[in-house]
Amino acid sequence: MTAAKTRTQKFPFGIASVGLGQVERQVPFDEPPPLPPNTALNSIGKPAARQNGRAKVTGATRFTVDVTLPGMLHGRILRASLPHAQVRAIDISAAANHPGVHAILVVASPDDPASAVLRYIGAPVAAVAADSVAAAEQALRLIHVDYQPLPFVVDMDKARQPKAPPVFDNASMAAGNASESALIGGLPLKGNVRGPAIETRGDVSQGFAQADVTVEGEYSTQVQTHCCMEPHAIVADWRADGLTVHMSTQFTAGIRHELAEAFHLPLSRVRVVVDGMGGGFGSKSMLGNYARMAVALSRQARTPVSVVLDRSEEQMDSGNRPGTWQRLRLGAKHDGSLTAISLQSYGTAGTALGAGVGNVAQALYTCPNFEGAQYDVFTNGGPGCAMRGPGNTQGAFGIEQAIDELAERLAIDPLALRDRIDPSAVRREERRLGAARIGWERRHAPGTDSGPLKRGVGMAQSLWGANVQTNAACEVRILRDGSVEVLSSVQDIGTGIGTVLAQVVAEELGLHAEDIVIRIGDTDFPAGPPSYGSLTTASITPPARTAAWRVLQSLFREAALALNAAPEDLFARDGQILVRNAPDRSLSFRAAAARLRTDQISAIVSRSDDYAGFRRVRGDAAVAQQDLGGVQFAEVAVDTETGIIRVERVVAVQDCGRPINPLQIESQVQGGVLMGVSFALFENRIFDQHTGGMVNANLEAYKFAGPHETPDIEVIVLENYQGQSATDAYGIAEPANIATAPAIANAVYNAIGVRLRALPMTPAAVLAALGKIPKRD
Repeated sequence: MTAAKTRTQKFPFGIASVGLGQVERQVPFDEPPPLPPNTALNSIGKPAARQNGRAKVTGATRFTVDVTLPGMLHGRILRASLPHAQVRAIDISAAANHPGVHAILVVASPDDPASAVLRYIGAPVAAVAADSVAAAEQALRLIHVDYQPLPFVVDMDKARQPKAPPVFDNASMAAGNASESALIGGLPLKGNVRGPAIETRGDVSQGFAQADVTVEGEYSTQVQTHCCMEPHAIVADWRADGLTVHMSTQFTAGIRHELAEAFHLPLSRVRVVVDGMGGGFGSKSMLGNYARMAVALSRQARTPVSVVLDRSEEQMDSGNRPGTWQRLRLGAKHDGSLTAISLQSYGTAGTALGAGVGNVAQALYTCPNFEGAQYDVFTNGGPGCAMRGPGNTQGAFGIEQAIDELAERLAIDPLALRDRIDPSAVRREERRLGAARIGWERRHAPGTDSGPLKRGVGMAQSLWGANVQTNAACEVRILRDGSVEVLSSVQDIGTGIGTVLAQVVAEELGLHAEDIVIRIGDTDFPAGPPSYGSLTTASITPPARTAAWRVLQSLFREAALALNAAPEDLFARDGQILVRNAPDRSLSFRAAAARLRTDQISAIVSRSDDYAGFRRVRGDAAVAQQDLGGVQFAEVAVDTETGIIRVERVVAVQDCGRPINPLQIESQVQGGVLMGVSFALFENRIFDQHTGGMVNANLEAYKFAGPHETPDIEVIVLENYQGQSATDAYGIAEPANIATAPAIANAVYNAIGVRLRALPMTPAAVLAALGKIPKRD
């Protein structure tokens, strides 16, 4: 921004519960003035019911599985039955001649060395499109595949061994020289281990030498699958004039780009539409092989093709949260100040990368000396992908327990220690509020309850970047009849972004949220941001407000003639256009719109930079100057005779800049906590080590928390004003999930006096920790 194009504006600044000040920012002349705190607003900051809530609970919402187009075929995918194999031959002739089959696609061709090797059970081999699902499945059974079985490994510890079967061959291995390394993504691959990715600051050796106390521990987290209520689904419609796909996706604009590139189409000939969505949690962020196959089948058949994954496919080949192991060592002075942190981690995302433990250990607390080495380990399992709070959710499970262990060694209360080493004023206030609400003063020494049922209280903190997508745009229209439309390709994945947009635009136009028509989830509209990384609200609400403000200025110019006033003297409130300092002169919003010279006026605005600039920018992705925090407190009851852990209560204190809709934020946080409870106690992808298959690839054998296991969840939302954008709003989804599992683990330790360092914390794990049954390897 240059000084000639901006003006100085004063924004509310600080934490509302502590006390607000002001901060000056340079704001572009074509953006609206600062909003006051939420207490002075009518729509923003107020609880509002979801605009699509009734449609969802009555079944009126159309999900991708409900889309039916004329002539639509049904696609099914033949998947590998071996964890590691080479396709020597494949015969599709019988399937191609099966009644009702219109298209068939070979994915793993013996003529293509790159695709002929299958590296996990469930990997796609071929696909068929037929008149019905039954006909497609019958045709799949007629495909004959000749496999050459190859050695496999599905356990991360075994995959790390020097003589483990290689998941991926490289040139040095082929030459028989396993001591040399190939490079993947700029990092060395040796055997199945890729890395390390190294991060350092200061001198760790010197930091540990200066320490009065050190603690060290190993922590592990399991593979967790996404378990979306709505399965992955697509309807692909390839036509001569372009491609239209209806898809359950978290990023319509991104899918459009992926399709254009994959099928060599101009963007203008690709359209992506999503109406209702039943969750994604990161797994629906990318195109995916099933979607590519659906489009290829549609192109071949010249008619629409629907592909919907079944539950076993969802569990085996739609992504997962990688499993991890980490070793942490902390050094500190007697007063609690940290002198050094050392981190080593190994993680497996199956055949994919991205199995690190995030940046929590190096960024959450003040420590001058840090060293971290993070490794990926390839195994013959389905590829992992982003899942709510990727990396940091696993990382927090380790560092937050290690900090509690350090507090105990130093004989310092865990909250008091964090007050000394955590530089965040936001989390300090969150700790204060949460401790008061949970009754932290009731917390006793570990394992001191009498009787077999022991209770404990614990807490943990989260860290997540305040992410922004700069390629995010919104259009606001005012029509001659006074109706208002908001248009963007941003998708509502169940979090209620449509309602948030209605509130923001209504606030600016002086209307009610229910007066605003929301049209989203279609790439024919201005490109919206993705719904992942806790960046949707931060990315789309500022341009939405700015677009509403700009189109309102146009309406003011029309109304000014009728009100005999200057446009700059007008303001909108309660459905009226009013003149400042002249309360008797007004015009209804609808009457003002009726004076338009055209049927509609509109403004399209894209996301501008934060007013204080971004911390870093990479392509369309940016990170704000501040981070998102969150502190959670858990109260548990542990039956030491059965080993059953019951989470009785969670207090979650979260921040997201300016809260737009507290009701929806509370819902988001509750969902994050429930997912964290499930991660802590139940969920676990289990492989048969002899066959390489997932033994719990359904929602009966794969355990997760249900209504009976749901604790009492109390949500407290901080208002943290930073004056960074037209709305000053940021995301909430990831931080609400990161702290839950370590808070429960710390509470369990407080209850039984024995620390559980591996997830899930099952009854068997509790009993083994108490020495009542043998520990498992």
